Amino acid sequence: MTFEPRYAPWLEWLDSQHDCMLARTIELAGINSGSLNAAGVNRVRETLQQYCSVLGGDTEVLPLPPYTEVTEQGEKQQFTLGDALRIRKRPEAPLQIFFCGHMDTVFAADHPFQSVRWLDDNTLNGPGVADLKGGLMVMLKAIEALERSPFSDRIGWEILFNPDEEIGSLSSAPLISEAAGRCDLGLIYEPCMPDGNLAGERKGSGNFSVVVQGRAAHAGREHHLGRNAVRALCDFVSALDDLNGQRDGVTINPGFIHGGGAVNVVPDHAMFRFNIRLSDPADESWCLAQLQRLGDDINSRDGISLQLHGAFGRKPKRLTDANLALFELVRDCGEQLGMALEWKPTGGCCDGNNLAAAGVPNIDTLGVQGGKIHSSDEFMYVSSLTERAKLSAMLLMKLADGALSAHLNSKGSAR
Repeated sequence: MTFEPRYAPWLEWLDSQHDCMLARTIELAGINSGSLNAAGVNRVRETLQQYCSVLGGDTEVLPLPPYTEVTEQGEKQQFTLGDALRIRKRPEAPLQIFFCGHMDTVFAADHPFQSVRWLDDNTLNGPGVADLKGGLMVMLKAIEALERSPFSDRIGWEILFNPDEEIGSLSSAPLISEAAGRCDLGLIYEPCMPDGNLAGERKGSGNFSVVVQGRAAHAGREHHLGRNAVRALCDFVSALDDLNGQRDGVTINPGFIHGGGAVNVVPDHAMFRFNIRLSDPADESWCLAQLQRLGDDINSRDGISLQLHGAFGRKPKRLTDANLALFELVRDCGEQLGMALEWKPTGGCCDGNNLAAAGVPNIDTLGVQGGKIHSSDEFMYVSSLTERAKLSAMLLMKLADGALSAHLNSKGSAR
């Protein structure tokens, strides 16, 4: 590897931090922090506060509004969330960087996947090891390397650990938007692609629920008096799924359906959840118009009512010139560290979408290398802890040296 000698001491220091990063990743993965397990998420937050004490900065614990979900019974239910954690340092520095990583996972407190195990000498399997508890360690050690270097006074930074990314960041979105007004660029620590590359453009996303009410009746004696909510919902789902392929870049996924009961009763209730992904922000209006049309059709039926809940929570992430320049700088850092990096479009979305929607250029896959996230087979390559921490540390020192000055000399030119 060949890189600027002035960066070498702090990059080499990261070699000595591998065992610490690994031990802390395992410690965090051992704490269940499913999005709706507020107590577990808060245990992660408290642990991260301890890890961050070496960085200094002003720390705030920020309670968030509850998360609202439509239950299987069709009723809105609120869930308490864990608190967010925000740390800020040097707000007067000429370049302000926003760091973000989520504390929650997709694995609920009663999910069977709760422990960490080794698959081989370099592969760790465990809940959240890649998405993104390993990424949190990459972030923190890269910032610590910056803080140890003589470049630190040129960069101010803000860290947000949020508790609800896996359920759409609806409650923490205002904190991201607030940070966007203060920061010039963002670095987010979602896992990189399984091949080590970075996510570029991302699709937008919307989560929706539908509740259908019909009329119960005896399935034998008075079947004709009933109004079957399950049948009406199935018609809606079928028509919704038929929208796939009608608009380039738009995909609709029926994800959950519940309804009915005893088979000798005409069912009077059914509910359904689905997700929509899209590439063009203009497609939101088309999708909403289609949902309105399909809902109106069901509601025109005698004795049937359909209610739609939900919204588009994340806009598509497009790459601006400033974002492309940031990618080029990361690729240059990767080359000096022996890593060949590219960026590729993806249908997934994350807090990078939120930040981009606020006009802030960002890279959102600076975390560890692994794969099979959101499953019990999730894994992390442990060697990537040091590799990715070095990548971020070099990026930070180059940014402090003014490597993006042509694009980031003011907020106006950055956005």
